[in-house]
Amino acid sequence: MKASLQIEYWGTIPYREAWERQTALFNALIAARTGHAPYVNRLIFCEHPHVYTLGKHGKEMNMLLNQAQLKQIGAELFHIDRGGDITYHGPGQLVCYPILCLEDFHLGVKEYIALLENAVIRVCRSYGIEAGRVKGATGVWLASGTPEERKICAIGVRCSHFVTMHGLALNVNTDLHYFGYIHPCGFINKGVTSIAHETGHEVPMGEAIGKLEACLNEELMHS
Repeated sequence: MKASLQIEYWGTIPYREAWERQTALFNALIAARTGHAPYVNRLIFCEHPHVYTLGKHGKEMNMLLNQAQLKQIGAELFHIDRGGDITYHGPGQLVCYPILCLEDFHLGVKEYIALLENAVIRVCRSYGIEAGRVKGATGVWLASGTPEERKICAIGVRCSHFVTMHGLALNVNTDLHYFGYIHPCGFINKGVTSIAHETGHEVPMGEAIGKLEACLNEELMHS
């Protein structure tokens, strides 16, 4: 029997608060497993105010603004404990934080990241957008292998004791100008895009959440 999933909607939440809440749930799940106590696997959906996050192996040079300039555009920068380089979160971007025990779903880390990518690819397809992967880069991309290659979803996870935190950020109605202040995920020659940009119209966030929730749930239950 597959593990059950608890779905949580945190709405628009400051990044620091979400990080602290995530970390507490992550640590509690690890402690419960270690102590053979009951626990819950979660899928958390939210949006953040303007913020940049730099992964543990990220390069400072990929942030193109100083602290004063960040303040001018109403954004913050956080150094965090996930894989990957620098990325942007902001209004109109759908963020999902799965806090899961991968063993419950018979997944390794590589398979888990591929599962996240699969779910997002399916969501994009539901909007008539053909998305896929780029060799050597996590996340979901459009026009792979062409000069128009562009990223629609960033993925960065942390895993300890087979428990995950952090997750994915899908550009739904995101203001893409904010990516101009960084080298997204360390790439200097690749573009970014959003569902709204590709379809030519804004997408209801509730609709996008529903699609991603359904696809993630199906992928996890069939893993």
